[in-house]
Amino acid sequence: MNASTPTLTARLTELLRKPFVWGVLAILLLLVVNLLKDPSYLAIRVNPTNGNLAGNVLDILRASAPIVLVATGMSLVIATAGIDLSVGSVMAVAGATSMQYLQSADAASSMSAALTAMAMSIALGAVLGMVSGALVAYVGLQPFITTLVMMLAGRGLAKVITSGQNTTATNEQFRWLANGYVGGFPVVFLLALVIAILIMLVVRRSALGMMILSIGINPRASRMAGIKPAGLLITVYALSGVLAAIAGMFAVSSVMTVDVSQTGYQMEMDAILAVVVGGGSLAGGKLSMGGAVVGALLIATLDKTVVFLGVPSSATPAFKATVILVLFLLQADNVRGLLRSRRPRPTLPTEPVDTKVSVAA
Repeated sequence: MNASTPTLTARLTELLRKPFVWGVLAILLLLVVNLLKDPSYLAIRVNPTNGNLAGNVLDILRASAPIVLVATGMSLVIATAGIDLSVGSVMAVAGATSMQYLQSADAASSMSAALTAMAMSIALGAVLGMVSGALVAYVGLQPFITTLVMMLAGRGLAKVITSGQNTTATNEQFRWLANGYVGGFPVVFLLALVIAILIMLVVRRSALGMMILSIGINPRASRMAGIKPAGLLITVYALSGVLAAIAGMFAVSSVMTVDVSQTGYQMEMDAILAVVVGGGSLAGGKLSMGGAVVGALLIATLDKTVVFLGVPSSATPAFKATVILVLFLLQADNVRGLLRSRRPRPTLPTEPVDTKVSVAA
C-alpha cells in the first residue's frame, strides 16, 4: 500500500494539471450548491404525455448546445493565435435570415422550407466567416480588429434583413431543432454533441490539427515547412461562422422569434471563456476541443445556477466573473505551487552522527 501511494498521488497531481478537470469539478460544485437549496434539483422525471425526459439537468444540456457549437469553432480559431468576436452577430444574422424566410414563405409545416432556411443561414455564416478569414490571411489585418468590425457589421446586417423589427415565423420542422427529442433527450444537445465530436475526430485523426497548431505556434516556420496558412485560416474562420450560424438557428427555433439585439448577445465572451477554461491558450498553439465542450457545459450550468439561486440581475455579471476567476486561479501553476509551499512539510528522522574517525593503518 505504501508503494502504491506515491503512484496514486502522482496520477492525481498529473490529472489536476489538466485544465478541463477543474471545469468538471466546478460543474459538480455548482450542482452540489443547487442540491443544498433543493435536494430534488437533479431529479429526472418522465413526461407521461410524450415519454420525454424532463428536469433541470435536461434544461442545462439544452442551454449548453449553442455554446458548445460556438466554443468548438472558437477553439480552432484561437489555436491559430486568432480570435473571432463576430460569432454572436453571425448567430443574429443566421436567426434573422431563417425567420425572415420562413415568415415570407408562410409554410407552417413544410420540410423543404425549413431545409431552405437552414441552408441559407449556414451559407451566409460561411460567407461571413470566409470574409473574416480572407481579411486576416491576405490583407494582414489583426484578427481582433477584423472580427470586431464584422461583429458590428453583422448586427447591422441582421437589422437590415428584419427591417429592425423582431421577426416571428411558424414552422414545426424548424421548431423541432430546439424543442424536439430523440430517445427522450433534447435533440438540440445531441446535434451539437455529434457535430462537435465529428469535427474533433476530423481534426485529431488527420493532419489538419497539426497544421492548425503549427500556424498558432510559428506561422513563418509553418510556411517554410510547406503549409499554406492562408487557406487554413479561411477554412477555420469559415467553420467558425458555420457553427455560429447553426447555434443561431438553435437559439431562435426555441421560440421561433429573432431579436436582433439579443440573439447571440455576449456569446463571443462565453465561447472564449469556455475555450480558456478547457485548456486553450489565447497565444495560440494549443487545442483542446473536448475541454471547450466541458467549458461550454460549465457556462450553461453557471447561468442556470445564477437563475436558480435568485441572484439579482444587477449582480449576475459579478457573480459569474467571480466563479470564473476562482477557477482560473485554481488552474494556475503559480497559485497551486504557492499553496503547496505553505503546507507543513514532514520532519525527517535524524540519525546520530558518528564522530569517530577511522585512521588507516
